[in-house]
Amino acid sequence: MDSRKSIPIITLIILVFFPLIQFFPSVFGDQNYVLHLMLYAFYYMVMTSSWNIIGGYGGFISVGHNAFLCIGAYIAGYYSIMWGVSPFYLILLAGIGAGIFGFFVGLITLRVKGPSFIISSIALIMILRIIFDRWELVGGASGITLPYNSLSVEFSKFPHYYGFLILAIITIYMNWYVRHSKFGLALRAISHDEIRSAVAGINVKYIKVTAFVLSTFFIGCAGAIWADYLTYVRPNIFLIILIAANVVLMVILGGMGTVTGPIVGTIIFIAFNELILSYLGATELNLLFTGLLLVVTLLYFPNGIVGTLRNKGKLPRFLDWG
Repeated sequence: MDSRKSIPIITLIILVFFPLIQFFPSVFGDQNYVLHLMLYAFYYMVMTSSWNIIGGYGGFISVGHNAFLCIGAYIAGYYSIMWGVSPFYLILLAGIGAGIFGFFVGLITLRVKGPSFIISSIALIMILRIIFDRWELVGGASGITLPYNSLSVEFSKFPHYYGFLILAIITIYMNWYVRHSKFGLALRAISHDEIRSAVAGINVKYIKVTAFVLSTFFIGCAGAIWADYLTYVRPNIFLIILIAANVVLMVILGGMGTVTGPIVGTIIFIAFNELILSYLGATELNLLFTGLLLVVTLLYFPNGIVGTLRNKGKLPRFLDWG
């Protein structure tokens, strides 16, 4: 079998069955923290692959995409309390809500590009932070507290692990689909020159807004699962620029505008951060070394790891998805 298919399939099979080792603690030990790291990686893969649609293909560098994560989390959290159900059952509702919000935000902010768009995305986080801090209906600055699931500690991460795994697979597939579709071709054309794209007959506004909505939908879905995992939703947790900055750095590290770049960037970024925290245990040094990692990577891989290796013809086949 072609390695482009066999390695991803084998990896997926391992990921599907990996949590089952929790049933054999005497053999494998307690892998609860490993499960946490893996679902955390899936969570960021959803966000990086979603962001790549508008940032990598469309060229709109958003440093405020966690605003839609927050919207999805609040929708799931609020209605889970109202209806007495788990936020897990409200994943689709959270995604739709974030997508609708993204539609209106996109209509306004996608009129500009470059530094102006970056500033508008940061402003979005700041505005939402002020709103949610003062919105008593959703708990104000204290936010919403959600009930714990009824599973025992060793199995409590199972729903979130598989939830994020499935959502990551769907998002990565959508990333691949956009990359190889006429829609994606039009989106990449717009990123290079909007005026020429419009002259060529491309509906620029429709393409940009649709890509933005698609990107925000999946991030909103992730917000619902993340809220259930944390068991609370607060503005100071979801509306911090560090989350969006991490997403952008992961995609740049792996390779913007590529399908596997966000995946590779996420894995390297999280693994590197975990190593630094394990050995040094300091957030300040963690940020310092992460910055150094990005600088060194861009010196040797100016188009990201996947992008540069592909341009040099050295990209392994199992990572060459476009």
